[in-house]
Amino acid sequence: MSKGLPVFRSWVPNWLITLSIFLVMLPSMSLFSFFVANPPAAAGYYGLEPTDIQYSTLIFYGALAAFYPLEQRFFSYIASRQYLALGVFLLITASWISYQTRSAHVFFAMRFLQGIFNGGVNSICLTLIFSRLSGERSREIGYSVFYGLLIGTAPIISLAASLLLDNFEYNILYKTMIFMLLPGPILLLSIMNDVRLKKKIPLYQLDWVSFFYWQLSLLLIGYILVYGQQYYWLEDFRIRLCLALLVVFSFFFIIRQKLSKRPLLDLKIYRYKNFLIGSLLIVVLYICRGSLNITSGYFATALGMDPIHVSELLLANVIGIALSVIVASRLVLQKKPMRLIWLAGFGLLFLFHAWMYFLFASQADSSSYILPLIIQGLGTGTLMTPIILFTVSSVPEKIRGSASVSGIFSRFLGFSLSMCLINYFQLYRKSIHVDSFRNQITDVNPKAVERLAQYKKLLLSKGLNAEDAGRMASSLLNKSMDAQSQLRYAMDYYWMISLLILAVILLIAISPYLNKTVINLRSRQPEPAPF
Repeated sequence: MSKGLPVFRSWVPNWLITLSIFLVMLPSMSLFSFFVANPPAAAGYYGLEPTDIQYSTLIFYGALAAFYPLEQRFFSYIASRQYLALGVFLLITASWISYQTRSAHVFFAMRFLQGIFNGGVNSICLTLIFSRLSGERSREIGYSVFYGLLIGTAPIISLAASLLLDNFEYNILYKTMIFMLLPGPILLLSIMNDVRLKKKIPLYQLDWVSFFYWQLSLLLIGYILVYGQQYYWLEDFRIRLCLALLVVFSFFFIIRQKLSKRPLLDLKIYRYKNFLIGSLLIVVLYICRGSLNITSGYFATALGMDPIHVSELLLANVIGIALSVIVASRLVLQKKPMRLIWLAGFGLLFLFHAWMYFLFASQADSSSYILPLIIQGLGTGTLMTPIILFTVSSVPEKIRGSASVSGIFSRFLGFSLSMCLINYFQLYRKSIHVDSFRNQITDVNPKAVERLAQYKKLLLSKGLNAEDAGRMASSLLNKSMDAQSQLRYAMDYYWMISLLILAVILLIAISPYLNKTVINLRSRQPEPAPF
């Protein structure tokens, strides 16, 4: 950071600094899910399948994860104000291009570029935040607030997107994002001095080859996990080809990191057992977090809620997150045993999944789900900050930059695996239940005959003739069967996640050495934050 000249002008109050940083970070965080908050709307606008919209999210995530090490080099070379202005300008340009076209190829390309450009804006904000927090207490609170925003903004963003799409065409989201991106940077640039937040390092020996291998590997992982079940895995040539390319690129990437003096990802971090455990727990946490997508789908299909009401109901989850990040930060500051914090967090997640397993029904009052959603938020918020701080603190300080790179990959992998599992249960397990129901619907099945007669009688009372009533009765029976299949596959998924959480709780309970890692918050650089 530049010596002598302060980062902000002397007349600027602290509340204005905080407000300006928040106004920059909020739209930057929103980029991840704002355009895909309503997958059917996005798919319909571009003429794509829902899995294509899922993959576009992984393209954004993969670009952010792969470019992060190189982005730090650009951040060190370019002056901070110019770097922020350039990053915001590129994000606005990508949103404007997306606003002007309905091309699916342009959509995917812009999602990739948004992932790359987004990293630069985030880096400046994170450095500004944590460079101003000197004490251990304030830095722990800073991390908790940051992670709380990271995982808690999704329902709010989804609600905003749903309200816009209820009144306008899909591309209004891009225009909204452009106007969201403008106020914060203008305000922040106006109160900042022309200083550097990092020591200037020339742009020499940038490892573009490693970035190429790393980026392609992440995109291939995402493609395999999202499209695998749809294409029947290794039965399809595309999946086999992607798997072969993944092995090749991963091999070249690992060899290059071992031979490089300045590796993009220092593989020494994987020698530390607690780092591996922490990374595994991050993956599991994101898989558990992904089960909310099943819940949202259940609200929309089985209970017939529109996207606005689904998003409003999920705001209960934000309440749980807000409460738990405060409690978790206090527990970390009081040096409470990490095992106990994790056991409490995963215990809350297990309670949520077990409770929801018994709440799934074709008819229910939406208020019945408020408390379980709050509990899910409590579990997630309790775990997020302690796990990440534990994981980064498990490696020496000189390689914590690589820990952040690996941490972003862990989040990417957990998010991708969550999509993979949901697609598996939605496409495969649901089809099993559909076939089972169809085998039971015969002329000799009294329950099926009775339900069909009820539908037909109801339709006849509405004035339909016998032929049309019989045809529509069969259609209603099929619709009811599909709704029941949706419930069964959701229950199967939550049962599986419950078993996974129990296994993790057992792993934590039998690992007493986890408490030996000391959480270090003295560094003024935000190594854990990009994680």
